[in-house]
This record gives sequence, structure tokens and C-alpha cells, in this order.
Amino acid sequence: MRIGIGLPNQVRDVHAPVIPAWARRAEEAGFATLGTTGRVAYPSVMDTVALAAAAGATSTIGLLSQVLLATTWPGTLLAKEAASIDGVSGGRLTLGIGVGIREDDFVVPGHGPRDRGARMDRDLATYRSIWAGEPVPGSPNPAVPAGGRQVPLLFGAATPAAYRRMAESSDGYIAGSVPAALASGAFDAARAAWQAAGRPGQPRLVGLNYFALGDPDRGRANIADYYAATGEFQDIVVGNVHTDAESLRDAVKQFEALGADELILGPGTDDLDEISRLADIVL
Repeated sequence: MRIGIGLPNQVRDVHAPVIPAWARRAEEAGFATLGTTGRVAYPSVMDTVALAAAAGATSTIGLLSQVLLATTWPGTLLAKEAASIDGVSGGRLTLGIGVGIREDDFVVPGHGPRDRGARMDRDLATYRSIWAGEPVPGSPNPAVPAGGRQVPLLFGAATPAAYRRMAESSDGYIAGSVPAALASGAFDAARAAWQAAGRPGQPRLVGLNYFALGDPDRGRANIADYYAATGEFQDIVVGNVHTDAESLRDAVKQFEALGADELILGPGTDDLDEISRLADIVL
């Protein structure tokens, strides 16, 4: 199982220049992937910008959005953004997407929270068309340079529609930031949907957890703030923040036992020393 680390782009009032430095240190430490968490109505760094900055600061580490709120974007624009990040990184992006749950993140006229599931279904076809180099509707020109690829897709959320989209249109599934015991059911549902769709092999399965080692109280407070509008889910996430070596090593073992392909550990603060603290424990 690969071990990744999140970028601190979601930390409230993150010191933005830390993003490329964080990416470089994470690659040097040996993490497999850099992940981003994204919202619009929050004082953070946009996930696409954080991923682009990380791409420019590194050369080998994988890049993953976990998850990007796809339905807050016009489909063609997001497809071009993703293809551009994938291109400048040399093909290192995996686009993890979801439909979003917080109404204040939907700021683009015509792209509100209503009917976002149906819009996602339409946008998936748009992504594939743009990434295939087909012309932008209404133009003779494609949106992306020749020689690109279909960007790998993962889906988050735990609804029947999300599992269906995952199985029909993506490479795998991202569980929420929950303990392995709760992620287990989501992984089983993803595998079942994959099989029902007649897909060969198994879906790529990614787990997410948070950690806060240097300043656990501040880390938990930041994570609680980010999930403030999510009701009971906030309690689950905050209660599962890892603050010591034993807890982190146990989480790694549990996700390995579930058959996860990767576990991404997200930071509660933007303290650069958190990278080496975490690496010393899990790598």
C-alpha cells in the first residue's frame, strides 16, 4: 500500500507560499502522492492552484485531488484545468471528484447545487471529449494540446449514484476521512458496484485520514473548522485525527488489511516540520 500526504491547502488562512515548499519536501521524504482538499467558500488555496504549484515544484510524486467539487465548475473549464495540470506534471495527476454538499461553494451562475448529479453525468462525457482532443462546442479548436491523455478519475461520496458513476466512468473510489472500520463498508460497496458494472479487475481504492503531530490541539481545531457544516460527520473526522505514532501505524495496518491501494494522510496545520514527523513514523 502506498502512503501519501496531503498538502495543507485546506487549512484556514494557510500561508500560501508553503505549498510548493511542502510539495518538494514531501517528494524528498519519499511519499507516493500529494493530495488536495478543495472548497470555494473557505479561506484556503484552490485545489487546482495547489496541484499546479506542486507539479512545478516536483518531478516524480503523484498528484491527487481528494476530492475536487466538480459540479461547481463548468465542465469544459474543469476538463482543461485538469488536462493542463496533468500535462505540466508529465502525467502525474489523478482527478478525484465529487458533487459537493455545501451550498455556499456553488458560486458560478447556472452551476448551483440543484440537479448537480445530473450535471455531473453530463460533465463526465464532456471531460472525456475534451481529453480526447475533440473541438470545444461552438469552436473548431480543441481545448488541450495534442498528445495528452484521459486523466485518471476517482470518485468520492457514498451514495448509490456515486458508486454507479465510479463503476461506470472512473478508475476507482476515495473513501471519506473516516476510520478504517467505516471505510471498509464503502470499499465493499465500491467493489460490488464495480463487479455489477462488469468491469474487469478491481477499482483503485484510496483511504483518507488526518494527522496533527506537532500541535495536536491546533490541528484538531483547524480540521473541526473545515468540517463545521457537516453535522455528525465532523465528530467522526475530528475524533479520528491521529496525534501519535501508535495511532498512525495502526491506521496504516488497518487500511492495508482492507486492501486499500493507498492511504493519504492530510495535515491539520501548515507546519513544514509535520512532513518529517510523519515520514519518520509511516515510511
